[in-house]
Amino acid sequence: MILWPARLVLRILMIVVAVVVVYFAVTAIQVWLTSRQYDPRPAQAIVVMGAAQYNGVPSPDLKARLNQADALYTHGYAQTIMLTGYKEQGDHFTESEAGARYLERLGVPASAMIQVGGDDSWQNLADAASELRRRGDTSVLVVTDPFHEDRSMAIATAVGLTPSPTPTRSSPISGWSAMPYFAKETFGVGMGRIIGYSNLHALG
Repeated sequence: MILWPARLVLRILMIVVAVVVVYFAVTAIQVWLTSRQYDPRPAQAIVVMGAAQYNGVPSPDLKARLNQADALYTHGYAQTIMLTGYKEQGDHFTESEAGARYLERLGVPASAMIQVGGDDSWQNLADAASELRRRGDTSVLVVTDPFHEDRSMAIATAVGLTPSPTPTRSSPISGWSAMPYFAKETFGVGMGRIIGYSNLHALG
């Protein structure tokens, strides 16, 4: 027979677990809904979230983001493309450098591009925001994979930008293969809302 205090503790634990499950379930739905939003509008810059590159050649994931940024630029939504991303140890090019090289081959002039660093989403957007605010620019179109859009938009807002969602529609990560990424983003968004995205970045 379970004693009354033990039953009370068990009931509290069950309530806490239920709240956590519901919270992350709702967050998962929000991440999925944001991934389906595509709202291009005139802005002061297009921000491309960094992704892997190989010796100056964008990965398929990064290439999809760059193609999206090129389409937005070509259609006149913004006259500046902000490229983000550092390089891994041993790399000769940063993600932003690889992106700039690729876009130049598509016809985007170097004068229309700005490169910043960042080794994760928070740092990408913090570096981008610092440079954009120095120029007096705050409205941005955020280009990344659909599953990554919700967290990127939230961080962009946290660092003082006014973002609109323009996820790539040609990501190689789609269908069932995207499910682990959606799960990761659900956890990231859920924790970021609780402790703050800057603190989540600090925790690595």
